[in-house]
Amino acid sequence: MAISSPTTSDTVHVVGAGLAGSEGAWQVARAGLRVVLHEMRPHQMTAAHRTEGLAELVCSNSFRSDDARNNAVGLLHAEMRRLESLIMRAADANQVPAGGALAVDRDGFSQAVTEALRTHPLIEIRRGEVAGLPPQDWARVIVATGPLTSAPLAEAIRDLTDEGALAFFDAIAPIVHRDSIDMSVAWMQSRYDKVGPGGNGADYVNCPMTREQYESFVAALIAGDKIDFKEWEADTPYFDGCLPIEVMAERGPETLRHGPLKPVGLTDPNNPTVKPYAIVQLRQDNKLGTLYNMVGFQTKLRHGEQTRIFRTIPGLENAEFARLGGLHRNTFLNSPKLLDGELRLKAQPRLRFAGQMTGCEGYVESAGIGLLAGLFAAAEATGRQLAPPPPTTALGALLGHITGGHIETIDAGPRSFQPMNINFGLFPPLANPPTRDADGKRLRGNDKTIAKKQAISARALADLETWISDRLRAPAAA
Repeated sequence: MAISSPTTSDTVHVVGAGLAGSEGAWQVARAGLRVVLHEMRPHQMTAAHRTEGLAELVCSNSFRSDDARNNAVGLLHAEMRRLESLIMRAADANQVPAGGALAVDRDGFSQAVTEALRTHPLIEIRRGEVAGLPPQDWARVIVATGPLTSAPLAEAIRDLTDEGALAFFDAIAPIVHRDSIDMSVAWMQSRYDKVGPGGNGADYVNCPMTREQYESFVAALIAGDKIDFKEWEADTPYFDGCLPIEVMAERGPETLRHGPLKPVGLTDPNNPTVKPYAIVQLRQDNKLGTLYNMVGFQTKLRHGEQTRIFRTIPGLENAEFARLGGLHRNTFLNSPKLLDGELRLKAQPRLRFAGQMTGCEGYVESAGIGLLAGLFAAAEATGRQLAPPPPTTALGALLGHITGGHIETIDAGPRSFQPMNINFGLFPPLANPPTRDADGKRLRGNDKTIAKKQAISARALADLETWISDRLRAPAAA
């Protein structure tokens, strides 16, 4: 049940109820503060959203690796769980099989987040567009409107910062009805038979290609009819982590074979002695297992071309599409220049920013920055000084990239700051990297790399615990 309109000075307004805004609102409310969560949908929709649900997933349904020892995003999962993240709670409750990844039933996930926020006694959800800068009497605001910020608000932010907004294109992958896939050609298997959360080692649909089929497919992608860019979009770059498949194809004939169509770690049971030249994978998209999305198939092909070209993939000749791919333009701030270490806008510190708009990329990263924005806002409202999490943690490393880890050069210009997924390259180096295994044997090659990642992860979780004890639970200032 929604509470009455807050008027107290410690109320925090959160603009945008995607993953970052939902997580930020949750963290503020957990601290005992009143929250007004503003969401313009369904009154004002975007080019990518289809529902009015909070935290709607518009691209993939995967939160990527859940391996907290060997993968940076898995480590970020673990840190957020430790901080009682709503997004991670909803993801865990709605997971579907995806090998070593954490993938979710997108409808169930959104419903879980929406219900948790709707029923929280300190959170009021207001439907309607915030058309322009938030009113001056909103003393504390988290702007988490994402890459699809409405035009009036985006323009107001540009005017306030005197900074041309940076932008890139992000593409959406198609979703296929599972029962339309020819399983006499395709087969179920995870790469290297890896078992992940909710999975059994056979979680992906795999469609094999011969060399001739692959080369014809690549040629069709390159020649296919694509959407036209508007004049103002012509110079907008893509984010490398979510390239349209036809753009990857244009980068060289073998690019896809070393990317989303790589054939390694998989064996075709219909022809086990012959290794496929390339393999297209589809990942479960809903809990019922009736929908599968085409992994790595973000695209800007026109819908008719998608149907024609993708049905040339063995096993997908009769594919029925629940959703075809699409393309939308993302915008983000030059955050190292515009934001301080607590995500506040330097030009107007009552405004904090969170999510993809800050220049992080990925569902979990966006929610993680929303989590931090919520913690910072709550601490400020209750008179506490909250130091950022250590840069040795995943949350701290990501925050550092956004607010201070980027060095802008004269030659590089404003586009030198680009969106970033969490990765071990953002973490400070180990003071004493491991050189030997538990038996005293010298580490070499991949074993040395694995040991280093595991040491970074162990350090991160230990340092997070110290930060929680020493900083997050510190008493309010007198």
